[in-house]
Amino acid sequence: MFIYNDKHSRLPSHSQEVLMSAIKFQAGTHFPLLQVKTLAEGEVTLGKPEAPYDWKLVIVYRGQHCPLCTRYLNELEPLVTEYRELGIDVIAVSADSEEQVREHKEKLCISFPLAYGLTITQMQTLGLYLSTPRSDQETDHLFAEPALFVINDQGLVQILDISNAPFARPDLKVLLQGLKFIRDPNNHYPIRGTFV
Repeated sequence: MFIYNDKHSRLPSHSQEVLMSAIKFQAGTHFPLLQVKTLAEGEVTLGKPEAPYDWKLVIVYRGQHCPLCTRYLNELEPLVTEYRELGIDVIAVSADSEEQVREHKEKLCISFPLAYGLTITQMQTLGLYLSTPRSDQETDHLFAEPALFVINDQGLVQILDISNAPFARPDLKVLLQGLKFIRDPNNHYPIRGTFV
């Protein structure tokens, strides 16, 4: 087992456990201002849309080692134009290193940015499920299980989905249709799931 600090320094240990606080991320709250690096654009604020867009779709994926993630990101690409026509900027992010993302990019046919280097603290802030690699062949660091966030023009989380396994993820076409409905001002559709 490997334990990582926020700079991803590898600390081998067979006797310690990584303790993570269980944070339930609330719909309708502000998406945290997390700085991440991208291959093409340098450092960006994860939940902040780039002009001319006013909403943001953030896809958290496990990493280059996950073939289901590769398929999911490639399935998103044909829909990106429609998301952008709704004013929704798109980004995907993982805890992978820059080198791992560059390798992964060769398996992807995408136009949206890939961000990398999510720290344990950042992943916990988002309330993500974290996993240790099953072997050194899988990957060399802790990683987040899949998640999805839609952030509206007020910086609030409009929709979120957090999974603990790669087999449960939102259908991106269904999500797109839902966002078309939500973004239609005639529907006055509120953020759901805010009762606590």
